[in-house]
Amino acid sequence: MMHMTFYWGKTVTILVDSWRTDSWISYLLSLIALLLGSAFYQFLEDRRVRFKLLSKSNPSSLEIPLLAGRAGGRYAARIFTAVLFGVNSAIGYLLMLAVMSFNGGVFLTVVIGLTLGYYAFRSSAEEDLIALDKSCACS
Repeated sequence: MMHMTFYWGKTVTILVDSWRTDSWISYLLSLIALLLGSAFYQFLEDRRVRFKLLSKSNPSSLEIPLLAGRAGGRYAARIFTAVLFGVNSAIGYLLMLAVMSFNGGVFLTVVIGLTLGYYAFRSSAEEDLIALDKSCACS
């Protein structure tokens, strides 16, 4: 039976039926995986925004591996940015679905992971100079 209100406990199904926790060890390992996934979401968002700004800053001196020195560098940069956006959106929606398990520990872990990831990857002083691209409601 799916919970429709928040509950606390070690028994939870996360995303798929095969990802069930029934012991404290499996629950804690799942929370660690969600924490790392949440921080990775923030890391990828930082990379995507930085790459997009870098590719727009000076297209003639695009010094990015695999894209430098090619005539279609600008087009390839747009493709790469779109792929990063897609991967990051998928991770964001998976995190949202994990939270929809309505387990209090899962909810807190995802929020803490996003907070720690933001602090580690996106809260630098130079962010004040970056106009953030809010192209997805999940970010």
